[in-house]
Amino acid sequence: MSAYNYIIKYIIVGDSGVGKSCLLLQFTDSRFYAGRELTIGVEFGTRFITVDDKKIKLQIWDTAGQESFRSITQSYYRGAAGALLVYDISRRDSFENIPMWLADVRRHANPSTTVVLVGNKSDLKQRQVSTEEAEQFARENDIAFFIETSAKSASNVEEVFVKTAENIYEKIKSGQYTDTT
Repeated sequence: MSAYNYIIKYIIVGDSGVGKSCLLLQFTDSRFYAGRELTIGVEFGTRFITVDDKKIKLQIWDTAGQESFRSITQSYYRGAAGALLVYDISRRDSFENIPMWLADVRRHANPSTTVVLVGNKSDLKQRQVSTEEAEQFARENDIAFFIETSAKSASNVEEVFVKTAENIYEKIKSGQYTDTT
């Protein structure tokens, strides 16, 4: 018998420096490391969770946010059941680029991929993007949900990954999600 019932692939996308790697590290290893090097290409993380008495292996792909890697990372969307669009709440430019990342997800991922908007670094005081503005963007763009996180304090990190898995699991159960890749 398999060690898990399902394997679910997530992809984490967003501008360089928004904390994608830190979110992954906090979720998979329960630690924060501020001195991270830039991701080149893709990094992977895995963790097991339980949803509805089913053991699920989450396979999380952390992509490079630099423009020079965008064409390479497009192939990583294949098979992704979840996509986390991450921006830094203290960097307006990273939020303004979210439509570009969303377009990439919609162009390259499965049409039934669960898309989540994540405002990271909620521990910082110098906010440049309001919660209300991000919530409105999520509503207007048919994004499953919006959440603010802090990889540094671990605030809502567990929640974003688990809630996304629950959303995907419900789609699988109801037949709304089938991997066509």
